[in-house]
Amino acid sequence: MLPRAHSLDASVRRSIAAELSACAGDSALHDEARMSAFVRMAWPALALDGVSWVGFYILAGDRGTMSLVAREPAPACSPIGVHGACGQAALHNEVLIVHDVSALGDRYIACDPRDRSELVLPLALARGRVGVLDLDSHSAGRFGPDDATLLAGWLASADLSPSSSGAPRVIGGLPETTP
Repeated sequence: MLPRAHSLDASVRRSIAAELSACAGDSALHDEARMSAFVRMAWPALALDGVSWVGFYILAGDRGTMSLVAREPAPACSPIGVHGACGQAALHNEVLIVHDVSALGDRYIACDPRDRSELVLPLALARGRVGVLDLDSHSAGRFGPDDATLLAGWLASADLSPSSSGAPRVIGGLPETTP
């Protein structure tokens, strides 16, 4: 379960507001600045809570690849194909909770071979673009539906729009379900 620090929400909002004043007028740049600020502000709390990596990807116009926008820490893969969890979450507009990444087989894109679980939230961005927030952990079963709900709230606080309103799809470790 991720930390529920309300002060982080306020801190994220203040930081993002300050950074966005420097890029007024370009909605695409606003999204990327928000993503960078979100990662920078959320990473310290996430790292303390068993998250090994956090980042944002944006779906390319041809919908065949995704490019990394912001992340903490290294390593990171970019561009990535859409066959993995991030691409599938973006293409199908669904939150994915992967309890055990080995359950994805060749659909898993392993940027860090130590990662064992993943959480992906799709985003609706400016100019019709689609993105995702991606979190990884070295612990299997690290993420659950409460984490997805909490992160959706953090994203909304950062003026980034989670696009999925349905229940998360859970993969690996448990039978694949759509609650």
